Amino acid sequence: VWECPPSLLPLPGVCRLLSSVMSGTESHTDREEDYRFLHSMLMEKKLHLLFKIHERLKRFEKRSPIPVQEHAASLASDLAEELIYQGWRDEAKELVSLFSKPHFKSLLSVHDAVAQRDFEPTLPPVPDDVLEEDEDSVKIVSLVKTKEPLGATIKRDKATGAIVVARIMRGGAADKSGLIHEGDELKEVNGVSLENRKPKEILPLLACSQGDITFKIIPASPKEEMSSNKKKLFVRVLFDYDPNEDPSVPCKDAAVSFKRGDILRIVSTEDDTWWQACHYGNSNSRAGLIPSQQLHERWRVALQRPRALFRPRQVKRPGFSISFPAGLRRSFRLGRKSSWVREAARSRRWSAGVHGSFRPPTYIEVIPYHRDPKERHRLVVLAGPSGVGVNELKRRLLISDPDRYGVTVPYTTREKRRQENEGVDYHFVSVHMFEEAILNHRFIDYGRYKGHYYGTSLDSVHRVMAEGKVCLLDAHPSKIKHVYTSEFKPYVVFVKPPRIEELRLTRRRAKFICDEEDTNPVRIFSEEDFEDMIDSAETMEKEYGHLFDKVIVNGDIAVAFRELKADLESIEEAEVQWIPAEWICSSPTTARRSCGHLTGWI
Repeated sequence: VWECPPSLLPLPGVCRLLSSVMSGTESHTDREEDYRFLHSMLMEKKLHLLFKIHERLKRFEKRSPIPVQEHAASLASDLAEELIYQGWRDEAKELVSLFSKPHFKSLLSVHDAVAQRDFEPTLPPVPDDVLEEDEDSVKIVSLVKTKEPLGATIKRDKATGAIVVARIMRGGAADKSGLIHEGDELKEVNGVSLENRKPKEILPLLACSQGDITFKIIPASPKEEMSSNKKKLFVRVLFDYDPNEDPSVPCKDAAVSFKRGDILRIVSTEDDTWWQACHYGNSNSRAGLIPSQQLHERWRVALQRPRALFRPRQVKRPGFSISFPAGLRRSFRLGRKSSWVREAARSRRWSAGVHGSFRPPTYIEVIPYHRDPKERHRLVVLAGPSGVGVNELKRRLLISDPDRYGVTVPYTTREKRRQENEGVDYHFVSVHMFEEAILNHRFIDYGRYKGHYYGTSLDSVHRVMAEGKVCLLDAHPSKIKHVYTSEFKPYVVFVKPPRIEELRLTRRRAKFICDEEDTNPVRIFSEEDFEDMIDSAETMEKEYGHLFDKVIVNGDIAVAFRELKADLESIEEAEVQWIPAEWICSSPTTARRSCGHLTGWI
């Protein structure tokens, strides 16, 4: 039988309760470990001290104490002055020092506030000019001003000319108070009438206010809260946004800035043009304005300018991959597009931009993913235009940690050469087997070169992942769709070239390794190669940017490699990873509701 400690004897009810709990658990011998844990927890000295404090407070409450002095702080100040004049003995010095301590002053201030029952706010009186019949339709709201904004936007009603609350920012002071709502008409601020005033004229009134801010409000008709607002909605943004550079934002102080790849929690999508959101993990729970997906798409269409069509050039070049001075093994490539193919792609992209047939998303709905240590690693896809250095980055990753990273072995139908090994350089298969795998959709990417098939199979990806390694896959963005599933959970890194001036500087020694049978197997970059690389990167980013988790600019290969390696390591070590909701859910949330245009921030 559990015996109540002496420290708990004054609380027989608690002792009886704990004794019954302990005796009830003794019968469960199959959970002896849990019983021991519960016993040790209940025998903790700190728990017993809490019981003692609880007992003392209960006794003190029954006595209903009355404060002896309601102005202890001023009394202590007067006493300190008297001690100074009465002599400067050690005891007096010690007492004066105690009175001057900030914590002691705060304690006396709290004592006086409780003694005077000054811990509840005093509501201001109803103004004299409010008629009795209007008292039910007018309310006076007093809010304590802090360093942060009150969290509301205002606008002028075009029909009546009144100043109304257009938006309550979630998590702000106005939202937390629950006293101000969207649609409320503001009549006065600190006794100053707002009649015939513009929103920009009201902001200085709030800025110069000290302490409490008092509003005279005509409440709007109550409206029901939509259940969709309660759903937690997270998105990954696909563009950079700085409200200080946006002339169309209703109020810069009310907006949220972000960088591509940031995770935002969408709090409200009621407004078709300006959503409310906050950064995930930010301690500041106050939401801010961000451009809606619809608004951003309108911007993109407005900024789109027709491009001049280029004349086709009838020049063909062999397939190649980039090589830096240190040298590298030639990777599998399907061959470089001829000039007329590139120009046709430019024409298609211009047409799509002008006519709006292609509109990639600006926000991707994502959900948190907690990877189990027993699960396979996520597939890492490296994408980028030919010549940007994707293969070199992949090679350096593999060399840096061969036990962690692995690469796929391509398939081919050509004959094995003497120096090549099956399953190391290529998987050599028959034309029949290759074409059967194509029909069964087993290839991520494939093509023909000089009469032979080459391709990357899903089976080769599974082999690397089955070894417990991070599979590094080099693929064109258009082929990512074959692995963009919950099975592989790909982390897509897009490698893009720097500006052409930096390309000329950093690639002046870089060379193409062409086909071995070509008369000129090694060729230096040309100006046309740089232009094609940049143009191809722009096309990829516009058409497939919504698939990219990370964008790395490869100006200096060593810097780009360090950035890539650090990013992949941080992803593996992160407690929470963010994956597209479409991998798990049927479709992302797209609910929107219309609202008025915002014009001010208070």
